[in-house]
Amino acid sequence: MTTIKYPDDKKTELKEAPVLFNTEPTDCGHSIGIMTLNTPKSLNALSVEMCQLLSKQLEQWQANPDVVAIILKGAGDKAFCAGGDIRKLYDSMNADAPRPNPYATEFFSHEYRLYRQMHFYPKPLILWGDGIIMGGGMGLMAGCSHRIVTERTRFAMPEITIGLFPDASGSWFLQRMPARIGLFLGLTGAQCNASDALLTNLAEYALASNDYEAVLQSLVQSDWQVMFDNSYADSAYSITSRALASLPMATEDKLATSKLALYWRAIQQLMTTGGLGDIDTLLRSDEALKKLDSDFAEDSWTQRAIATYRQGCPVSAALTYGLYHRVADLSLEQVLYLETNVAVNCAANPDFKEGVRALLIDKDRNPQWSRSLADCLTPEGRNYIEQHFENPYSADMHPLKDWLGEDALATQQVR
Repeated sequence: MTTIKYPDDKKTELKEAPVLFNTEPTDCGHSIGIMTLNTPKSLNALSVEMCQLLSKQLEQWQANPDVVAIILKGAGDKAFCAGGDIRKLYDSMNADAPRPNPYATEFFSHEYRLYRQMHFYPKPLILWGDGIIMGGGMGLMAGCSHRIVTERTRFAMPEITIGLFPDASGSWFLQRMPARIGLFLGLTGAQCNASDALLTNLAEYALASNDYEAVLQSLVQSDWQVMFDNSYADSAYSITSRALASLPMATEDKLATSKLALYWRAIQQLMTTGGLGDIDTLLRSDEALKKLDSDFAEDSWTQRAIATYRQGCPVSAALTYGLYHRVADLSLEQVLYLETNVAVNCAANPDFKEGVRALLIDKDRNPQWSRSLADCLTPEGRNYIEQHFENPYSADMHPLKDWLGEDALATQQVR
């Protein structure tokens, strides 16, 4: 591993940096970049500074031909990334804040720019997804080309508990899960495991949680030189896949059973029973759920997910449902553009602030939501929900305005 000698005060500064960067030399003379989210006390929650640091380093390594692949991991043994660091965002959401909220614009636009950069990155991005992965961590996960989960992986999109919605590109990747599973996860914040990640196309590899060094060594020992040899063209993605596939995958007896695999049919039936009002009626009726599938209804995993929905923010449920049906034919960049509108508008409305207060600030877990779901389904309520999708910025001031024109990376991909 590449190391540099620093004075003691500089070593302390580096140790406390929110993201750590280093490189590991390969046997054939190239390098593996390693990015470590380094705020374990907050479960490596993403901040604006962390997004900026990650983006800048990705740019540097993209321009460096010696760096052939990059690993993204989290410090500590509890979490890869448990979401976004929203305390400062909470503090900015006051009655006197201008609209659109400047800090909300900074927070979400830097985060979403990073996700876009990762999705279109020209080198392999390898996620070591050990531990908790939620919210913003899920956005990072979705942006990586090779995702590794372990028996300790726990992922969820629990934004309904704080009055937000499954952002961080959640609208994009939840839409791409089979059998309407993504809509169920967005509405209920259900907690899932490594087997679920493999099923829903959020991960490709499952390894033991003590296999990180084996992953690194397999990458180090790979023959990356073939990428530069005109006589044998092989992509970095193929080499990475080969290196990871050579490792002993975690067997089924080492991984928790996928609840999504067990109950996908019940979930699909539940999510296609009608409109949001019909789904809500089913989710609030124990008897109706038992009639749908008694095993599904009586499973403690299901009951926890249903309880989260019932206690969650009705406006969040309406936004989640609305986004799910709006984005099916949109590009990633269009989805992130739309998510920016909704997120910044949420920061100007009461439920997001109230949800953060109840869960993370006062921790009384007793949010007073502004509306019931029945309220959201009235003509006035539907108009209120619809306002969240509107562009809150004046002409040509949207922070992601260039993503919808000819310069969109998605457009360039198909030229």
